[in-house]
Amino acid sequence: MKILISIPQQTLTLLDGEKEVKRYSVSTALAGIGNEKNSGQTPLGKHKIRAKIGDGLQKNSVLIGRRPTGEIYNDALRQEFPDRDWILTRILWLSGLEKGTNRLGNQDTMQRYIYIHGTPDTEPMGVALSHGCIRMRNEDVMDLFDRVPVGSEVEIVNG
Repeated sequence: MKILISIPQQTLTLLDGEKEVKRYSVSTALAGIGNEKNSGQTPLGKHKIRAKIGDGLQKNSVLIGRRPTGEIYNDALRQEFPDRDWILTRILWLSGLEKGTNRLGNQDTMQRYIYIHGTPDTEPMGVALSHGCIRMRNEDVMDLFDRVPVGSEVEIVNG
């Protein structure tokens, strides 16, 4: 299985060889594309899934620092913490495969904590609004999480 993320289309496509298995709507970075640390941008290039986090967690479980907080996202929690960048349900942590582009140095995807993760279902998909990660609907990230193993290739493209 391979994942192809299209920045212009704001889609994540799961492929089995050349065959499309499933396509999901996503949200990439509001700040656009780029690989530099602290840019808030979504990195381009070839990556792999370094780790899968959240297996078995309830839908809308809140994760901070890749650890579940015990909270379940709801409107009251959103109002209590209006400035949180919500990471919910599951995390697929990406690691760059291209030295000098998205691996090592000032451009390391893994050290930037770039994830594919769930976000509140009230957030729009198909619109670039994240802080660099690839946001998905919670049901979609749960489905994807169950379909791909650690080590799966992820390619993020701008075309």
